Amino acid sequence: MSVQRLVMPPLIGWLLIALDTSADDGRNAPLTIESALAQRLINPDLPQSEIEAYTESHILPMPEVTTVGEWETYAKKVREDVLKKVVFRGEAAKWRTLPTKVEWQGEIEGGPGYRIRKLRYEVVPGMWTAGLLYEPEKLSGKVPVVMNVNGHDRPDGMAADYKQMRCINQAKRGMIALNLEWLGMGQLATPGFNHYSMNQVNLCGTSGLAPFYLAMSRGLDILLQHENADPARVAVAGLSGGGWQTIFISSLDTRVTLCNPVAGYSSFKTRARYQSDLGDSEQTPCDLASVTDYAQLTAMLAPRPALLTNNAEDNCCFKAEHALPPLLEAAQPIYKLYNKPTNLRYHINNDPGTHNFLVDNRQQLYGMLEEFFLGNLDKNAAKEIASEDELKTKDQLHVKLPEGNLDFNSLALQLSDGLSHSQPAGAGELSAWQTQQRPKLHDIVKLKAFHTLAIQQSQRNSENLSASFWWLRFGGDWTVPAVELSVPGSKSKKLAIVVADDRGSSLTGETQHLLNDGYRVLAIDPFYFGESKITKHDFLYAILVSSLGDRPIGIQAGQLQAAAKWAREEFGCEHVKLVAAGPRTSLISLVAAASGDQFETLQLRGSLGSLRELLEQNKGMDKVPESLCFGLLEQFDIPELVLLAGPDRVQFVDASDRCRTELQSVMKAYPKLSTNLFAQPTRAAGASGDE
Repeated sequence: MSVQRLVMPPLIGWLLIALDTSADDGRNAPLTIESALAQRLINPDLPQSEIEAYTESHILPMPEVTTVGEWETYAKKVREDVLKKVVFRGEAAKWRTLPTKVEWQGEIEGGPGYRIRKLRYEVVPGMWTAGLLYEPEKLSGKVPVVMNVNGHDRPDGMAADYKQMRCINQAKRGMIALNLEWLGMGQLATPGFNHYSMNQVNLCGTSGLAPFYLAMSRGLDILLQHENADPARVAVAGLSGGGWQTIFISSLDTRVTLCNPVAGYSSFKTRARYQSDLGDSEQTPCDLASVTDYAQLTAMLAPRPALLTNNAEDNCCFKAEHALPPLLEAAQPIYKLYNKPTNLRYHINNDPGTHNFLVDNRQQLYGMLEEFFLGNLDKNAAKEIASEDELKTKDQLHVKLPEGNLDFNSLALQLSDGLSHSQPAGAGELSAWQTQQRPKLHDIVKLKAFHTLAIQQSQRNSENLSASFWWLRFGGDWTVPAVELSVPGSKSKKLAIVVADDRGSSLTGETQHLLNDGYRVLAIDPFYFGESKITKHDFLYAILVSSLGDRPIGIQAGQLQAAAKWAREEFGCEHVKLVAAGPRTSLISLVAAASGDQFETLQLRGSLGSLRELLEQNKGMDKVPESLCFGLLEQFDIPELVLLAGPDRVQFVDASDRCRTELQSVMKAYPKLSTNLFAQPTRAAGASGDE
């Protein structure tokens, strides 16, 4: 890691973005600790620009292939890697091998020529979902089957009228249609099934994506177990989140022979630029973008018939003009390699043109089913069969689910109950244990080792306070604002780096106390906090960063370590203390301290006592995007991180009862090293120092 100091930035373009042009930013206010910490140093748009550039630059390109054989070798490898490295990690590897358990709950009258059978099936042990099978009354021989998946329709779920209509039309065309409830929607629209809660499963070292995938895979199992199912004619179709389900299962499971994703996905590269396309946790799962991109997944549909449907004026996401071209650009050459270019179709909906799977889009699907499954090229055959008077109410379609049905939150809590953590046998084993465990922590958080470019933006002085304002440029990707405060004339070799969930009066008071105690203070806003906070769709970009193979907490911890290394060299510091206020920055700081030796001491306010608290409070990725790091709780909890950092170096200020309880084991095992583990808050005097 190299450290540089410049008085002028090397890139004028970056300077123009970084400079903040707002007039009222505290620069003209009297110099106090409060005004210095409140001074804006970077343009509010800079973090947004940096995250867009970073994510877009890390998207995998399409491979260059010239033969079907080369492509199939690549596609096979991608399928294997996605399933092994993304979908079936941890306990999910066991779930994958379990048979599909289905329970039928009778049938209700459908309409002329078909019936509706109710069912429920187990996705993973203890988690069930509901389904409706639309079955023609007269069946003979083998017939096409269609799995209809739905998107983010929380109120109606599988009872949505537009979904019922296409299932009815499929049944009236002699097909067996399966209408599935989606996790988190309709009957499963509960807080514990919130899609951002699936990352709680990730925290425990098991893929939260697995239940989504298994819900689809087992749906195909149910269809293909039907005695009249034709395995050569298997279709999947869905809107929005259902469009995502369609591309995901169809690209990875070759049992699907025709698919129609509707306004449900785009290339990761497109998403980096168009915030409307940033997907939820399941659509942007951890590490997927490090293996493949949705452009490649689209090409992996070849040579099977596929219809990509997007809407011209989509008011939600995946608008045709930006979402569709990159997908076709990737997939069309592969279909041509197979000499099946016409098997790949697309449709741009203009009526109504908004986010929909209404009659125009449905008729495009019917046309594909008629042509490829029934051999019927008559355009009139694609017209929707009027069936509005056959739609059922939500109550009529209700499927009884088991009591105590698991959701993402309760599944994560169950998984966490089975976790155990390694700790050294005693003080004599601590050093060797740290050496052994730190590489594991580095790998889990994907710790970043940054070189630092430090740029002093400005400096101000008063009788009682000296303030310097910095840009810390980490790795050429991230610009972090830093405020350096000291007592004029001080030659102290002690430095305190201060971070907080929310800069406020408490940080002002803490800074005053540190200055009074002889410290030089460096207050910084790491990635995602304060001035470094992304202005639009912030947590969705954090999800995308995790999908790229990085972890937000690894970036943040790396920034803290790099800042400490720079400060040692810049100020000649012999002692660097890290101070954090708030549960999120406390965890980041604890990971940073546990990952190396940059900090002599660590002081935490408002820290969690256990990562399990995130599960107990049902915190989703939208609330704590860096904290739900894949596999962190599987290997380490707060006590183990304290041991990695050194129990003689960590201090919890005004700790919660939970924190004290969880750390009893550390205090008992290392009584001589943990005498200062807990401290009462110091009530500092107010800030002072008028200019």
